[in-house]
Amino acid sequence: MQFGRKNVHGKGGVRFKTPYTSSKKKAQVRNLVTELVLFEKVTVTTSMVKDVIKEFDHLVTLAKKGDLHSRRQAASVLRNYHVEGETKALDKLFNDLSKRFASRNGGYLKLYKLANRKGDNAPVRLLTLAD
Repeated sequence: MQFGRKNVHGKGGVRFKTPYTSSKKKAQVRNLVTELVLFEKVTVTTSMVKDVIKEFDHLVTLAKKGDLHSRRQAASVLRNYHVEGETKALDKLFNDLSKRFASRNGGYLKLYKLANRKGDNAPVRLLTLAD
């Protein structure tokens, strides 16, 4: 026995459908990681910190390998942004960051706690590259 209409399309619309899908979250992580590679710091909410750190650590590990397959895997994650003329995120990752973190086995990022965001009072963190 069924009471009411459950997830029907049409006039009533789909009830209880979450507006935040996994594809949106994956795209947001890709954008944040690309900005982190290019600008070396990014401000994120607490809920995104874990995913961004995990993805960035994986990309640095790929960059330290340095072979063609690793470069193509990293290119599938990073966006093709251009900053300051010819600087691309992929080139900076493989040419600059891989050499900077060559002697380090993890712990590539520092995490700072900032004040809550003004609009919705969400807890915010600052991610920067470790020296």
